[in-house]
Amino acid sequence: MMLTVNMHEAKTRLSSLVDKAMKGEPFVIAKAGKPVARVTAIDSPELGSERRLGFMKGQIKVPDDFDRMGEREIAEMFGG
Repeated sequence: MMLTVNMHEAKTRLSSLVDKAMKGEPFVIAKAGKPVARVTAIDSPELGSERRLGFMKGQIKVPDDFDRMGEREIAEMFGG
């Protein structure tokens, strides 16, 4: 969960909060309890845009017959 700070606290702790953001710990500034801004390092990826495809490359092996695994049992379930 992302750190949320109110406007006054953000003004008071801006330097330390920006240091955290630079280290990859973004935070949210809230006004009257309502989130209004997200602070992240400029070089950090957009929220939700991290590429997940291939994240387990080299850690698992997909069998060559993956697309045919269990086809006999599945056919039997459907009366084939």
